[in-house]
Amino acid sequence: MKTYLKIVFFVLSCSYVNSQSIVNDTITRTAKIGYTVKENKVSFSPETPELNQIAGAPKAFYTYYWEFGDGNYSFQKNPEHVYKETGNYTAQLSVTNNYDDGKPPTTRPKDVSVTNINANNISNEKHNLIAAHNGFRLQTNREPMPEQEMQFIVSYGNNKEYTTEGKIYLFFNETKYKDKNFELVDVRLHNNEQELSDEIIVDSKRYISKNELIQTTGIDTFLDEKLLIADSLQQNLPLTLEDAKIAYQDVKVFDFNNMQPNEERNMFFTFKTTPEMLKDTSAIISIRSIYVPERGNDAHKVLTKEMELVTSHDPNKMAVYDTRLNYRLVRFKKLKYKVRFQNDGEGPAKLIKLNVDIPDMLDKSTLEVLDMYPKCPICPEEEVRYSCLDTIISKDQISFQFKNIYLPGTAQKGVHDKDSTKGFVKYALKFGDNFHKVKSKSKTAIIFDKNEPIITNTSTSRFKPGISIGVKAGYNSFPDLEDSKSYFVGATISPYKSYKKYLQAEIMMSTHEFKDINSVSDIVGLDEIPGATVDIALKEENNTVTTKKINIDVVPVSFRYNLNGVIGLGVGPQISLDVSNEVETVTATEYYTYYNDEKGKFLEEASSTIITSENNPFSDIKYGIFGDITIGASRIGPSVGARYIYNFNEPKAQLHFYAIWKI
Repeated sequence: MKTYLKIVFFVLSCSYVNSQSIVNDTITRTAKIGYTVKENKVSFSPETPELNQIAGAPKAFYTYYWEFGDGNYSFQKNPEHVYKETGNYTAQLSVTNNYDDGKPPTTRPKDVSVTNINANNISNEKHNLIAAHNGFRLQTNREPMPEQEMQFIVSYGNNKEYTTEGKIYLFFNETKYKDKNFELVDVRLHNNEQELSDEIIVDSKRYISKNELIQTTGIDTFLDEKLLIADSLQQNLPLTLEDAKIAYQDVKVFDFNNMQPNEERNMFFTFKTTPEMLKDTSAIISIRSIYVPERGNDAHKVLTKEMELVTSHDPNKMAVYDTRLNYRLVRFKKLKYKVRFQNDGEGPAKLIKLNVDIPDMLDKSTLEVLDMYPKCPICPEEEVRYSCLDTIISKDQISFQFKNIYLPGTAQKGVHDKDSTKGFVKYALKFGDNFHKVKSKSKTAIIFDKNEPIITNTSTSRFKPGISIGVKAGYNSFPDLEDSKSYFVGATISPYKSYKKYLQAEIMMSTHEFKDINSVSDIVGLDEIPGATVDIALKEENNTVTTKKINIDVVPVSFRYNLNGVIGLGVGPQISLDVSNEVETVTATEYYTYYNDEKGKFLEEASSTIITSENNPFSDIKYGIFGDITIGASRIGPSVGARYIYNFNEPKAQLHFYAIWKI
């Protein structure tokens, strides 16, 4: 019985520890490389751990990327590879977990020894680089995720009838992002390519880039984009390099030689995404490569690999090109989106629907389809039997429908090229006439034939706060003070054209003049009358204190809320510091004869006036809180306002009337 209890306790303990580990994702999952060697043909197979299915997502699955150590690669699960020469080769495997909520399994490289060559074993996987991809291709094994590794493949081929030599440029870490997204941790070269560490990319004094042209002339709105980027860059290598140097922070340059006709080569790079990588997972980042197939020739090829940031590896994704927008400049700008999808079924898809939610701020009638795959024309109004892309616009959606197409499935027999199972739509929309400074959110329901829809992530664009400077002037009223006059001018700073709530700071310079008058009278005798000529007199003493101040009034931060485009409310603290505080005291003592309880003749010789003045700057600091209301163009433009300020010291009550113009 004791033995039985021990066994039960051990099993329960293991189950508890295992369940706790899965929840916290502390288990390091590993995949192993298995292989068998038959002469110079090696059959590879992966040993992978169980997947952690994401609840509600399609069935989880692995995708595979192999490097064979001789300059060749494969995306097949169980590839066979024929080595051309004897030797020791280092095989590598990178496994990606799709629809899985854990980390990708890690894999150790494995040495493969080939000691015998069979000349009949010549068949290897064909990538059709020259025939299908014009001799230049960029690929990744997965989308970038913060603090994970990503394999990047640059494939280049010689489609000339003679031997060539040239250069490969690799640009990464875009300058438009503050932090670097990638760290290059490994480069694997197999064809004697040489890195050029002292390469002079371009003489920037001789050429002007596209970005510089737009910034200096502002002609981006009517220039033909194709003429500026595609045609010019393909024929002018210095211009291409200058444009890339402006767009990217880092570059690697490699020299290659003795490339035979129809030869295809591959270069392999491992990028580790940095912890500072852009956290907006609806953003698109890129790496660019330039292939110069003939040294000394301007003819070249440019490819830019666009990648969507992810938090989990999901082949169905929606991304937006501009995640942070300048609200002042978006009126004539188009917001660009990209929806990508992958058929992971056992057969081809013939009808694919992408039902995209469109934010209210965008004008659906301005839809422009920029690119797509599978490539096909836009459908006409009548029904057709050929492949085409239909766009159906409803109240709050646009449905992109690929009709009569053939998109293979990843589990389909005979399908080895994973890119052939993927598709995308890239489109752009203009902003509507009236839109507010709010986030724009969009997601897509992807439907393959008659299957259940797959819902993508939410793609979000935000507006940058921007800066709005306001000029204000007005009048201060102090109900508790007599004969008070106060005027001010100032400036405000706040986010540009905020929709609802926002913060605002203010600084003002004000003048304030007010008087304090005290009068007393008394009947005095002979001994209290200077130079007395009468026995009794009426003494009147008038004391007038005139204060003139120049104040700096500061609202360090106030919370404001626009009820609509006309009315706004605000609350906050205010501090007032006097930089000049002149106090003039005038004491006038007057004597009059007094007889039968009546005021008589003015006694000039006995009367006197004394004037004193002093200036005590920085001697009076007031702290207060306020609430106010504005009426007019509350978000931008002119408005008037009234503010009640309660000061914690005298005078406590203050009314602040102003006009303001925000720009």
